[in-house]
Amino acid sequence: MTTQKNSPPPAPPDTGLTHFDAGGQAHMVDVGEKKETHRVAIASGTIRMKPETLALIQSGSAKKGDVLGVARIAAIMGAKRTSDLIPLCHPLALTRVAVDFEVDAAQSIVTCRARIETYGKTGVEMEALTAVQVGLLTIYDMCKAVDRGMVMTDVRVLEKRGGKSGEWTTE
Repeated sequence: MTTQKNSPPPAPPDTGLTHFDAGGQAHMVDVGEKKETHRVAIASGTIRMKPETLALIQSGSAKKGDVLGVARIAAIMGAKRTSDLIPLCHPLALTRVAVDFEVDAAQSIVTCRARIETYGKTGVEMEALTAVQVGLLTIYDMCKAVDRGMVMTDVRVLEKRGGKSGEWTTE
């Protein structure tokens, strides 16, 4: 009896998952035949913390400096490096990365919102999500000495535009 060690598994049923080939193997999606269009994605997420921690951020007196300023730069860098972090993402020439933070003192949260744009053959949702998460992680890193219980939540795509699938907005 002989067996082949590296034979691919049987083809899975068509699941609509684009990062698997007919044999079920992971692959980078071929976007070569797609039309270049203006692509936009907006994502957001929040980080909840103690009111005292938020007060430190707002006053600019956190030990490591301007928390939201550093987090904005980190988020921009995260968007630019998404294809280095997510194995099957295409490297993209981003034309815009805008990151904003909104402080809600009543709920003791900071919301990060990222808008990413490019002209290309594939969308920028992963770049927007990465920017948000890296921004939130940076806030955590800079404030963890005073508040290890911070919680990041609700990271999601709010809107995407461009390409064959057109526009999509969260409900």
